[in-house]
Amino acid sequence: MPLILLSGYPSSGKTHRSRQLVDFFCSKISTSTDPRISRLSVSHINDESLGLSRDVYREARTEKDARAAAYSAVKRVLARDNIVVADGLNYIKGFRYQLYCEAKAVQTPSCVVHVGTPTETCREMNKKLLADAESGGGYADTIFENLVYRYEEPNGMTRWDSPLFTVPWNDETPPFEEIWEAMIGSDGKGKIVKPNQATVLKPATESDYLYELDKTTQEILTMVLEWQKDHSGEGGGEIVMQNAGSLELPAAPLTLPQLQRVRRQFIALNRQHNLAKPRIRSSFIEYLNDNLR
Repeated sequence: MPLILLSGYPSSGKTHRSRQLVDFFCSKISTSTDPRISRLSVSHINDESLGLSRDVYREARTEKDARAAAYSAVKRVLARDNIVVADGLNYIKGFRYQLYCEAKAVQTPSCVVHVGTPTETCREMNKKLLADAESGGGYADTIFENLVYRYEEPNGMTRWDSPLFTVPWNDETPPFEEIWEAMIGSDGKGKIVKPNQATVLKPATESDYLYELDKTTQEILTMVLEWQKDHSGEGGGEIVMQNAGSLELPAAPLTLPQLQRVRRQFIALNRQHNLAKPRIRSSFIEYLNDNLR
């Protein structure tokens, strides 16, 4: 069943919103007479349940380990009969994309609930939490400011952040019924998501797969840079790729480091998926279109 991914600034009230969602789902399931709904269960995953301290965000290494722990925990409980509420910062769009792929691989929908608390309100709440020794919450000031600076806000135009539900700070509750309808459906049958080749994990069978993955993605980057060179000063544009759709370029010229970063992300995500050779090209074009907007 669905993956409900919460995202927001530190100390924005994500845990409060996630508990509201868990309570709503549990109530909905327990009071239902429909066996298709009553068989559902709910899992709530956050830093506290994983035993993670807020100090893990002080260093890149410990933060990376914390994300890996959260990713593994979500992946373990993702199933068609289980609603997973992933409460955390989830501030990196690449991490949200990975979780979106995991949900799609088990043919279950996902959505993002953005806790839209203003930065200044979060800062005030964080100071109160730090001052309250019994709360066990709050981030050190340097960690808080760093996380706010690096936060990548969800964008409902991208597949992995859609559908996107934004919960303003002064709203009493999240849009419970809208989320239930989008993820479960009023008939209780659940939304079935068809996996594509980019999200179905297959054992590697072609010995030259990684070579083709590296070669094809590099060829596309070279094509983009050459096109920009030939159309200098135009801004934006569309590159038609033979048998692979088209690539829409943003108004600002793309740099090689930008393109290489996206390419490395794509290779890391698809290293073990063993896409068919023709699909490597079209999948990478789709990934570029989503990440270069």
